[in-house]
Amino acid sequence: MQNRVGILILTGVITLLCVYYLSFTFVSNSIKQDATNYATLANGNVDLDRKQHYMDSLWKEPVYLGNTLEEVTTRELGLGLDLQGGMHVVLEVSPAEILRGLAGGTRDPKFEQALKKAAEDQKASQSKFVDLFISAYKDIAPNTKLATIFANSGNRGKINFQSSDAEVRKMINEEVDGSLSRAFQIIQARVDKFGVANPNIQRLPGSGRILIELPGVDNPERVRRLLSGAAKLEFAEVYTLNDVAGGLDQLGAYLVQMEAERKQAAAQKTGTTGAATTDTTKKDNSLAAQLAQKNQPAKGDTAKADTSATAAQNAALTSLFVPISQNQLGVYLKDTARANEILGRPAVKTLFPVDAVLLWDRKPIVTNDNKEILPLYFIRKPAGRAPLEGDVIVDATNDYDDRGRPEVTMRMNAEGARKWRTLTAANINRPVAIILDNLVYTAPTVQNEIPNGSSSISGNFTVEETKDMANILKAGKLPAPTNIVEEAVVGATLGSEAVSAGVVSSLIGLVIVLVFVVVYYGRAGFIADLALFVNLFFLLGIMASLGAVLTMPGIAGIVLTIGMAVDANVLIFERIKEELALGKPFKQAIADGFTNAYSSIIDSNVTTLLTGVILFIFGTGLILGFATTLVIGILTSLFAAIFITRIILEQYVKNGRTLAFGTNWSKNLFKDSAFDFVSRRKLYYTISSTIIALGIISVIFKGFGLGVDFKGGRSYVVRFEKSVSTDDVRNALENELPGSLEVKTYGGTGVGGASQVRVTTSYLADDINPESDKETEKKLLAGLAKIQGNKGSVESSQKVGPAIANDLIYSAMWSILLAVAVVFGYILIRFKKLAFGYGAVVALFHDVLIILAIFSIGNGFLPFSLDIDQAFIGALLTIMGYSMNDTVVVFDRVREYLRDTKGRKESIAVIINNALNSTLSRTAVTGLSTMLVLIVLFFFGGETIRGFSFAMLIGVIVGTYSSLFVATPIVVDALNRDQLNDTSVTPETPAKTTKTARA
Repeated sequence: MQNRVGILILTGVITLLCVYYLSFTFVSNSIKQDATNYATLANGNVDLDRKQHYMDSLWKEPVYLGNTLEEVTTRELGLGLDLQGGMHVVLEVSPAEILRGLAGGTRDPKFEQALKKAAEDQKASQSKFVDLFISAYKDIAPNTKLATIFANSGNRGKINFQSSDAEVRKMINEEVDGSLSRAFQIIQARVDKFGVANPNIQRLPGSGRILIELPGVDNPERVRRLLSGAAKLEFAEVYTLNDVAGGLDQLGAYLVQMEAERKQAAAQKTGTTGAATTDTTKKDNSLAAQLAQKNQPAKGDTAKADTSATAAQNAALTSLFVPISQNQLGVYLKDTARANEILGRPAVKTLFPVDAVLLWDRKPIVTNDNKEILPLYFIRKPAGRAPLEGDVIVDATNDYDDRGRPEVTMRMNAEGARKWRTLTAANINRPVAIILDNLVYTAPTVQNEIPNGSSSISGNFTVEETKDMANILKAGKLPAPTNIVEEAVVGATLGSEAVSAGVVSSLIGLVIVLVFVVVYYGRAGFIADLALFVNLFFLLGIMASLGAVLTMPGIAGIVLTIGMAVDANVLIFERIKEELALGKPFKQAIADGFTNAYSSIIDSNVTTLLTGVILFIFGTGLILGFATTLVIGILTSLFAAIFITRIILEQYVKNGRTLAFGTNWSKNLFKDSAFDFVSRRKLYYTISSTIIALGIISVIFKGFGLGVDFKGGRSYVVRFEKSVSTDDVRNALENELPGSLEVKTYGGTGVGGASQVRVTTSYLADDINPESDKETEKKLLAGLAKIQGNKGSVESSQKVGPAIANDLIYSAMWSILLAVAVVFGYILIRFKKLAFGYGAVVALFHDVLIILAIFSIGNGFLPFSLDIDQAFIGALLTIMGYSMNDTVVVFDRVREYLRDTKGRKESIAVIINNALNSTLSRTAVTGLSTMLVLIVLFFFGGETIRGFSFAMLIGVIVGTYSSLFVATPIVVDALNRDQLNDTSVTPETPAKTTKTARA
């Protein structure tokens, strides 16, 4: 093999990188286990506060290769919500409310009618809300310019009454996009404040939506309030350290007393005598020096005692606070929880002015030794309210001052200008805080009175910081309220069960594939197994390096990738066996076998890769996790099969050793096979058409079982202590949850049968108010309480709004059509004949229609869910990729046989039959190994992916069938028509299939 040394070096580099990135996962898990051990009490329970304290103490400390614990956890291979529990939320910025804000509260009834009509139209359209609104308004008021509504004082400087509709449309679109940016920043700040480890927050492209994933969250109601509440912008005075110096002195004394009481209690517990003393000899020249200046003692012993007391108080204060500047205090980030607890005590609150509110800065200051200090502010809020709030802001922009430094300019309305004048006049040379959601974004010092409401904020800012601050200030003008349009809550128990199911199914599937390969290929199978291990190691390492999250479908993708990775090795081994059968030496047979297999390997994997990429682009949530794993798995399996397997094989036969590529059981299994696949193709067409026709009839009269993804509503997984009848659950809930109600068995076993059900309801499905979630769950629990002697608890929940459901349907349809178009284009480019493109496309549609027919016919009869949801669409696209993988391998051999037999008087049917028989061994081995893996997934993978694995299992069977009995026979028909007058090829005759030898 050429470039052998280069391949070995590349393999070594990839191996070292995988070891490096995977090591963070092992270190993180080890520290988490240490924290659990540290927090485990004598009775075996875990003190969660003690565990969190252990983690906090190391959060900013180097723990591995110079990386802090925070950096280690961000680099570990994280678990998805379905594996550890948590909450998935999709927020949508309300465009109707933004338009109302831009319209300045107009009372024009036509404006409201247009908003209502746009909201209705959006349910069945992919167009932007702004475009739908303008179209609706023009229908309702055809002779009215948009400027008559939107040209007001709030939009001054952007449009006026003479502005054209195009200019107004542009302004509206810019403001709506800006509102999304502001909402994203606000949500990001709120989630950071929430304190979730490794949250995922991202804007969904092409929509006004924000995706938030919060692993480990166990309080969904708090999250809903946090994410959907309107942003609160405030301007308030700041107490300086001199203003609160007396309170700080008393706080120091309070802390000294608290420490003395703690030591005394400890001494009494241990039986130690003697009073607790405080070491005050340690000199402190930071906070103590600042705070002790006004308390210098006069003279004598009294002065000495006072100095000692003051030093003790200052020492106690410095154990809590860190001086940032002469007029600013802070707290180490890891100590903020302790500071909040102490400063929140009633006794401590009385030490400071009654109208003082303690707020934190929005971001910490990083010190030279890489520690983080969070500034603390004493904010003055008379009667609990700031003197000025964000609704007075008319506009805010980032700009540059006369020295070319970035600054922020803002403009207020008349009422705001009046209040701002009063506030700035009273605080010249003092700071005024700008607060959003109780976080201080900046506290600039007022230079002079600002009389007209137009002011600038300057300082040591970057351009990005001024842009962010301008967006924050504009959030006061356009609150951009957000609605939760999709939500999923997975309980920790369900997540841990998913982990167990995933690990078990992965191990069993892996073992079965490894054993099967060895049984079929003998010693050569061990080489293939070693390549599979390398593939799995590279796959996990690359996922860790990319920061990918492992989900339950992701585990399915790993297991499926292992099963499909066998295909490349099978193609190589079968080609080597053919070369050996021609009498070639081992080294030459291996080289020629790899060379001849490359075309099939590349073509088959590229088609699967293309569908994986489409899944990655269009998929979200669990499907995105599956697509990520699939795409990476295809690339690693190609590398392992083409390079690793070849290096091992060549090294093995280097000294003249030989290797058997089969066992006594398998070596003659498909030898000299001569099945006639083509002559009965009309029978196969009839069988497929009959199944599809039955499916169409079923869809017309029965329809599909649509998941909540595609029909909207709420879905809950409920676990009971004992087995339960779905009829009993439905009867208990139908009065509490009016409207559409479905109750289906959802895995799990109890005493005598199923103990888990999935409840899907349309109750309050269109209500975007967060209280509707609480109300629906309350009704659900009330209904469950009616089932006597069998307590039910909600393990997970999911909510999908109508808009999301419609979008998912559209994206699913486009995904399938795009996959068909891409595959057709690739086949056409590679095979240069329309006949192959026809066969591929017909086979794809055949597979899709057969799977849909089975899911419609079997829905309600099989003892597990056959709902059409996102997971099903992911399975469908993967099936299409697998089917193309299989079909392309057959097509590749057909193309080869057509080329080798050119000029011979053989019919198309005979040539293609020979090609199909020559690939039969590969088709059977790959199909069987993949099916074995999917059978394991189906039985052991857990209820989360049971419908997914069933669709995949049926799809592999149907895909293999279509490659042999649908796609290739269509190629026969097409080529017969195209080459009817070609003298080099005889049209189809009923001649018996023959084996064509290859030179």
